[in-house]
Amino acid sequence: MDRNERFGQADRVIAVGFYVNALLMVFKLLAGYFGKSEAVFADGVESACDFIAILSTMIALRIGRRPFDTDHRYGHGKAESIAAIVVSLVILATGAGILWNAARTIYHRTFAEPQLIAVLAAVSTIVIKESLFRYSRRISRRLGSPAVEAIARDHRKDALTSVATVIGVSSAYGGWVLMDPLAAGLTAFFIFHIAFETFRNAAHDLMDGQPSGELISEITVLAEGVTGVEHVHEIRGRRSGQFLIVDLKLDMDPMMTVKQSHDIAVTVKQLIFEKYPTIGDVMIHINPHDESHTDMIRL
Repeated sequence: MDRNERFGQADRVIAVGFYVNALLMVFKLLAGYFGKSEAVFADGVESACDFIAILSTMIALRIGRRPFDTDHRYGHGKAESIAAIVVSLVILATGAGILWNAARTIYHRTFAEPQLIAVLAAVSTIVIKESLFRYSRRISRRLGSPAVEAIARDHRKDALTSVATVIGVSSAYGGWVLMDPLAAGLTAFFIFHIAFETFRNAAHDLMDGQPSGELISEITVLAEGVTGVEHVHEIRGRRSGQFLIVDLKLDMDPMMTVKQSHDIAVTVKQLIFEKYPTIGDVMIHINPHDESHTDMIRL
């Protein structure tokens, strides 16, 4: 899968979420207002906040697809992680707003009796948003995109929100009016959890966190399987948007010519590229295998 195809798939996921979210937002705001449900109206406000998240992601994807240049030699992929941070903060702020409104309603006891349209809006949101989550998550895992993953989590957040909303608004529709703001308040805590997970994953990438141990082990085995590589002395990686950048230190025979060791390094790099389409670059350093050496590093 080439760069254009990868970013094209990400664009489609974002576009579908954007337009579906727009329709849901209008539907939930109207259903919440005219159906007299605070929980459903809060759901609509949440969808409005999602516009900020989706727009920031669309911008990040456009920035992230730019190839490396003289000022950004490792590309622009981290724009996706920055967008994921923005999404997490939007999710957090949405949850705080919903919790505040629910607490205020309970404190002032300004309860309303929801109408059937509010119940239908909440049920529709669960089905639509869970479908969007599964679609977005599938593409996110295929691309390894932090931005698309953040949008997928945002869809799941909406689906979970609506589950509590359905319980609350259905109970309130049946006469238990306190359940509507209680459901809205409970929803806020689900939202806080998703915001935290999204923020943590994006921050991990921005801080050049190491990829999974399983991937590191697989690359190590692959490199050590190449004739001429005695041992993988060290391996580390970091994410840049949809791609990983891997650094390898290989121990080889010190009597090799520069040309021989270079050819072996190229073979290792080619094999890694062939097996892992989400790896964008591999930097290889060669050490003599029969000498102990200390890595010079100040970090």
